[in-house]
Amino acid sequence: MKIAEIFKSLQGEGKNQGKPCLFIRLAGCNLHCRWCDTPYAQTGGMEMNLDIILEQVWRVNPSYVCITGGEPLQQADELEPLLVSLHKRGTAIDIETNGTLDFKRVQPYASICMDVKCPSSGEQSNLALLDAIRPQDSVKFVVMDEADCQFAQDIISTYRIHGEIFLSPVYGSDYTIISKFILVNNLPVRFQLQLHKIIGVK
Repeated sequence: MKIAEIFKSLQGEGKNQGKPCLFIRLAGCNLHCRWCDTPYAQTGGMEMNLDIILEQVWRVNPSYVCITGGEPLQQADELEPLLVSLHKRGTAIDIETNGTLDFKRVQPYASICMDVKCPSSGEQSNLALLDAIRPQDSVKFVVMDEADCQFAQDIISTYRIHGEIFLSPVYGSDYTIISKFILVNNLPVRFQLQLHKIIGVK
């Protein structure tokens, strides 16, 4: 697999926000989102085989691992054996995906966080994948403005989403506008700031 980095930090977003976590960031992405906060992971990466990755993982012995990117599902064939090994060990696993590639094959091993791309990102997700979201999965909308919030509201009202839904403002945007939109429209979401950026960790 092409790996951008492996590091330990606090989970900055999603259902497990605030928990200590080992991140395995895969390199390569099929999108170029305007708000990407890891552009260095869009290309490149270091080729690492399963044994080398697992050696680094077991050295930390994490109870919780987040597979992220880039877009990790671009390497689904290579990723699955890693997920099997982690799952057998009893490790909790999250996979963060941009919602363009089918994730059903990895759901037996992990909780999925599908990032639905809003208009301001300049990209689009495959909304048909929302039908595969389970209660243990989640959906995230990274929103910049009221137009993005309206887009999220339209998606939420159109699709029956079984997992928890997050509205996460673009870092540095006007949080008040977004929080007011949620309250005025009574959206069934959780407003969530990116913890790792607030406290200054990776």
